[in-house]
Amino acid sequence: MIVTQTPFRVTLGGGGTDLPSYYEKYGGFIFSAGIDKYMYVNVNRPAVDDLIRLKYSESEEVKTVDEVRHHVAKEALRYTGIEKNIEITSLADISAGTGLGSSSCYAVGLLNALHTLKREHTSLEAMAEEDFKIEAEVLKRPIGKQDPYLAAFGGLTVLDIGKDGTVKVRKANVSMEIADELNQNLLVFFTGQTRNADVILTEQIKAVAENNKEVVESMHYIKELGYEILEAVESGNLDEVGKKFHAHWQHKKKISSKMTNSAFDKIYEIALGNGALGGKISGAGGGGFFTFYVPKNQRVFREAMRGFGMREMRYHFDFEGSKVLVDF
Repeated sequence: MIVTQTPFRVTLGGGGTDLPSYYEKYGGFIFSAGIDKYMYVNVNRPAVDDLIRLKYSESEEVKTVDEVRHHVAKEALRYTGIEKNIEITSLADISAGTGLGSSSCYAVGLLNALHTLKREHTSLEAMAEEDFKIEAEVLKRPIGKQDPYLAAFGGLTVLDIGKDGTVKVRKANVSMEIADELNQNLLVFFTGQTRNADVILTEQIKAVAENNKEVVESMHYIKELGYEILEAVESGNLDEVGKKFHAHWQHKKKISSKMTNSAFDKIYEIALGNGALGGKISGAGGGGFFTFYVPKNQRVFREAMRGFGMREMRYHFDFEGSKVLVDF
């Protein structure tokens, strides 16, 4: 039995520039944080038969890989050459459709478990690229480089993405004291809505491919803000993060008509009126989590958010990435 633990993530800067439609023309940049909310994947070799069993939000019991309905699991099994006698179970701290990278958490966690089962040493970078190949190239999903790499590496991580898709990974130069302060000031609340990110991302990809001036210029600005957010964190000038978040949100809304709605605009207005310097919605937008930078009077801010029906997700940064918890 093997159990892996893989972290979800919260984007801090550059979100969307990791999509091929953008980075293949201009190069991409991501600054993101792994958090201690996890996807757990358990793989086991039952002794009694050669069936393939999966347990997630559904249950499957089939004879061949071709019969597997879970697309990511099917392609991960094909990729690793495992065709029978396998049981895969997954549990998560956060549900899908909330913008924190659940699909890649599952894929990277499963690949980690399957490689461990086969006693294959595989680097974190290799597993991230395997996930990207499966989801983006085989399944044709509109995902970028961020989710696979943050699932694999966790931490306060910087991705420089070349036009050819190569990714340079580094850890942000941040002391634990600054990381703790950033953690305390970034408050994350669930909007109460999940969504299919593919719809929003497909709209964004089409706009960039068609050289939509407003969208492309917004993406350029978001990338530049990503560099500035990283600089603010590395220099310890954390209040600038909140101000940059606010600027980011104004441009993010221009990328897709589905990015926000009247309810989210109201939430954001209330947040600014109760101490937030800025905020941003997770992932592609349209639902999931809001991350707000709130440097003081956090009790008042939390009361205001609760009064609007928002549920806080308490968390800490994860610095370990995907790892094997159990192997016996």
